[in-house]
Amino acid sequence: MPNVLQAPAATDTAHLLELAKDVLDIEARAVDALKARLGKEFLAAHAAVRALEGTNGRVVVMGMGKSGHIASKIAATLASTGTPAFFVHPAEASHGDLGMITKDDVVIAISYSGESGEILAILPLLKRRGATIIAMTGRARSTLAREADVHLDVAVEKEACPLELAPTASTTATLALGDALAMALLDSKGFRSEDFAQHHPGGALGRKLLVHVSDIMRKGDQLPINKPDDSLAAAILEMSAKGIGMTAIVDPGMKLIGIFTDGDLRRVLEKHDSIKTLRVGDVMTKNPRTIAPEKLAAEAAQVLEKQSLGGRLVAVDPEGRLVGALTFHDLLAEGII
Repeated sequence: MPNVLQAPAATDTAHLLELAKDVLDIEARAVDALKARLGKEFLAAHAAVRALEGTNGRVVVMGMGKSGHIASKIAATLASTGTPAFFVHPAEASHGDLGMITKDDVVIAISYSGESGEILAILPLLKRRGATIIAMTGRARSTLAREADVHLDVAVEKEACPLELAPTASTTATLALGDALAMALLDSKGFRSEDFAQHHPGGALGRKLLVHVSDIMRKGDQLPINKPDDSLAAAILEMSAKGIGMTAIVDPGMKLIGIFTDGDLRRVLEKHDSIKTLRVGDVMTKNPRTIAPEKLAAEAAQVLEKQSLGGRLVAVDPEGRLVGALTFHDLLAEGII
């Protein structure tokens, strides 16, 4: 019995590598050809975007087999970028799921041949209902292409499958066109990162897009504060008590005028034989980098990663008054970094 863990012969490895490269080349050419063709068929692409943007309902994406998997992903991409969309299985639609589709909806029907029986079976009912039909096929003369309100051509020169059987380049081209439609809609609607966050509240992405500086900054009794006339010894005690390696120096109105960090302390000790008579205002760092509390915590992380701030950042209100502070470790703990 052959050892399945045995390394393949060099000739076999070379053949597999070449085959893999051919697949990528064929699929890349399919997308390039789609891009060139899209320019020539601008009116169809423009009509599709306008139909999707102008619908008062939702976008229903459907397809059978491999096209169904692509349809499901396109629906998910549209939904996550501000266009309400969902996938309907054409075969299930014939058994009741057609009730999910209304006259206000836009249906994106995907079939490379344009002759998928399950889609053609419900096509008359969709048209009678008044739904707008956008077809994505590889055959402009197919039944689905002819009957649709808008036809988008996803034809490819050849599939990447050596047997020319498995949908490969055609599904890649269809998926790429679906992404292009979603991004065109995103831009047309003025969809922003804040809007994107509302659709992605979970996981690391949600934390980066939804957590603001005010949500995680230290404030109140946690905030180290000194006046400029305080002795350096008093500032050191405040830094030690609050444990973030710095203290904020404020005027009587709580306006930030500087910070004093453990790095500043090391530099002071290098320059002075005695610190007993020093005031913290004399040795503080003036005009430190600050951030507004309403900014995203991800922006604070970006500032700390780019600036030499010792892993600490102070937050101030529009009048420059101190409202909080956060550290690199605070961002780590919240999963922002």
